[in-house]
Amino acid sequence: MFNKKVVTDFDVDGKRVLVRVDFNVPIKEGKVGDDTRIQAALPTINYLLEHHAAVILCSHLGRPKTAEDIQFSLRPVADYLSGLVDAPVSFAEDCVGPKAEAAANALKPGQILVLENTRFHKEEKKNDPEFAKQMASLADLYVNDAFGSAHRAHASTEGVTHYLPAAAGFLLEKEIKYLGAAVAEPTRPFVAIMGGAKISDKIGVIDNLLVKADAVLIGGGMANTFFKAQGYPVADSLVEEEALDTARTLLDKAGDKLRLPVDVVIADAFDNEANVKVMGVGPIPEGWRILDIGPETVENYGKVISKAGTVVWNGPMGVFEMPNFAKGTFGIAKAVAASDAVSIIGGGDSVAAINQSGLADQVDHISTGGGASLEMLEGKELPGLAALQDK
Repeated sequence: MFNKKVVTDFDVDGKRVLVRVDFNVPIKEGKVGDDTRIQAALPTINYLLEHHAAVILCSHLGRPKTAEDIQFSLRPVADYLSGLVDAPVSFAEDCVGPKAEAAANALKPGQILVLENTRFHKEEKKNDPEFAKQMASLADLYVNDAFGSAHRAHASTEGVTHYLPAAAGFLLEKEIKYLGAAVAEPTRPFVAIMGGAKISDKIGVIDNLLVKADAVLIGGGMANTFFKAQGYPVADSLVEEEALDTARTLLDKAGDKLRLPVDVVIADAFDNEANVKVMGVGPIPEGWRILDIGPETVENYGKVISKAGTVVWNGPMGVFEMPNFAKGTFGIAKAVAASDAVSIIGGGDSVAAINQSGLADQVDHISTGGGASLEMLEGKELPGLAALQDK
């Protein structure tokens, strides 16, 4: 299934290895918030250190406009990383040029160098060959372990592979094995759960899953658009008006594979303190809005999930940030955790939900890449993966 070279296929002893990691983590007041993505990179980093490599880490962080956007500096991440590894961690104030070259040349095996944000240079997103060549010149080998950026053809994900032997890190390998197998060779029944606000973000995914999956369970704001497409008035509920035709097309094509909620939780304001009631699917009263799936839907979906061989879940079932509208999402989390299926969760909000539910350790795989996991489920090729050397 996974036909690319992996870091273990390289002799890294005494070599400088440029590793593209996904350190695009939340930083508030100079401090790292959620460190999930940093933790996810540690197996590859530690393997390289144990095998006497000099490790050079590069990543983007946020969407800086210029190098003066100092709030997007990776320095706090380098400081944080030094507390997680048993190795000296230094920081270069640039990712190419004299500062980066001097820091890379001074690096010894068993040490780590974190380069400054690759997006401080506009050439990164343009996949500029000269910029990629400069970055590649810092090292002898290249490892991509940034699944969250593998769907982008940028200089640090695709460009550098033209100048260095290139392999996958352990995280990238694991992501592709789980998500790739889910799409190509799932254990059946294959159940996909799709939530979140918008259909438009996930048209291609739903389209592909209607072919591949045995059932597609819909929740979240996108369900409202399907309701309106079926002719139900949804009052003040969030609806994507421009996606109504798409929703109708998907409903026509799906047959009974596409399952919609049978009951919903509605409120008279977008507020946890609002008046709340549960009702069967039908015309929503004026001034009210749908904010979660109802208990009967949770039960119905739970039965489908309990029989599954593979479950892929992307997107929450309601506004789970508010306790009164979190029961649907957490109910689905419990059903997924309790099932014997190979369970894969992707997308920031569903990952946050499974972590909050305390059930993360009962799921087989939690994906670190939102956009990348959606493109894998859509059946698209990821440029950052395609660029790596074949076995």
